[in-house]
Amino acid sequence: MEVILLQDVKALGKKGELVKVNDGYARNFIFPKKLGIEATKQNLYDLNNQKAAEAKKQKEILEEAQGLGKKIEGFNVKLSIKAGEGGKTFGSISSKEIALAVKEQYGIDIDKKKIQLNDPIKHAGSFAVQVKVHPQVTAELQLKVEAV
Repeated sequence: MEVILLQDVKALGKKGELVKVNDGYARNFIFPKKLGIEATKQNLYDLNNQKAAEAKKQKEILEEAQGLGKKIEGFNVKLSIKAGEGGKTFGSISSKEIALAVKEQYGIDIDKKKIQLNDPIKHAGSFAVQVKVHPQVTAELQLKVEAV
């Protein structure tokens, strides 16, 4: 019997997959626990429609992320850091401060977790900061840090 899985089933398949199982396994385990439904023509048609709708939604999200990535590419964010004699700084600039500066200067919310810094910025200068907008889209904004 062919079954369309409604949830992930260990050692059988993932949600939305069409799998072949024994009749007894389907009737006694999969159907009562609502883990899957029988693969009729109507159910297969519904599954294909759901997959198409999900693909369309993912494509729209990707296009939106690419648009945001292009916007971010043009950003020149300016921050200041306290510095003492000889250019020695007090503290550092983290991804949280960069996200706040982008929101203040450009009005766009960027999650601080999406800003990729290898190390906190501890000196003045210009930096290229990577922002992972989407798993497939990474943008680079320019950060200028001035010592005050």
